[in-house]
Amino acid sequence: MNIKVSAPTQVISVKPIVLSAPGRGEDLQVRVSAPVTGNELPIIVFSHGFGWSMDGYAPLVDFWAAHGFVVIQPTHLDSRTLNLPPEDPRTPLIWRIRVEDLKRILDQLDLIEASVPGLSGRLDRSRIAVAGHSWGGQTASTLLGARVLNADGTPGEDMSDSRIKAGVLLATTGKGGADLSPFAAEHFPFMNPSFAEMTTPTLVVAGDHDQSQLSTRGPDWFTDPYFLSPGSKDLLTLFGAEHMLGGISGYDVKETTDESPERVALIQRLTWAYLRSALNLDDSSWPAARAALEESANPLGRIESK
Repeated sequence: MNIKVSAPTQVISVKPIVLSAPGRGEDLQVRVSAPVTGNELPIIVFSHGFGWSMDGYAPLVDFWAAHGFVVIQPTHLDSRTLNLPPEDPRTPLIWRIRVEDLKRILDQLDLIEASVPGLSGRLDRSRIAVAGHSWGGQTASTLLGARVLNADGTPGEDMSDSRIKAGVLLATTGKGGADLSPFAAEHFPFMNPSFAEMTTPTLVVAGDHDQSQLSTRGPDWFTDPYFLSPGSKDLLTLFGAEHMLGGISGYDVKETTDESPERVALIQRLTWAYLRSALNLDDSSWPAARAALEESANPLGRIESK
């Protein structure tokens, strides 16, 4: 499939950059991956899925950084590297702390920029996107305008952030209530989102074989962020893809049940092209990538927009 991208450049990756986080119980550690050349570089803040860390998702992070983005990855409190026990008093609040992690990164961009050799003065802070996979997708969606419903069904706190101009939600869970399994309803009350205020331009990526044990619905559950949100949205449905979407979380990880280098390559290129257009870097990149997918003899997915 001929989706054209820019020539790759060398990448520098620095970790851990430690951000002070009073009240969190642990300072926030982040990893930054950036191209060694170029100026006015757009930024992607990436939120990992449950249990992962700043070291995950190399297939996406490496690609984005090699093609012109600065990618910032926090390690959230649910990471296996921190081994927080379930009885820790912070556990019920991790979903909120995750959101605070992403905002803390935006608040401390000066420190982050100064901590990466050669990066000083090269960030474009007017072009910031947020992306996330699975639980990280829900985390990212709150900065895009999604809210968690209260027990009485009313919208909770607005935690959106105007510094975020676009989003990519990968295998992000849908609405709660009756759509949750009994286990999820009992243990994860925060999995009750409303997308009615998620107005920021967003690409939603879903696998049509992603069957979650947390929902009573089928794979269409992961398309809710697209169908239930207003404004400019795009939906990439990947044929045959399960929750790891072919292997985006790592080059060789046991969690990947649907390994497909071709699918990962498609996601790399399509997300890159989408963000290039959504952040007003190149208006032609997303239409050209869409056309290439539609014209493929054996497409790996389909795109719809609103």
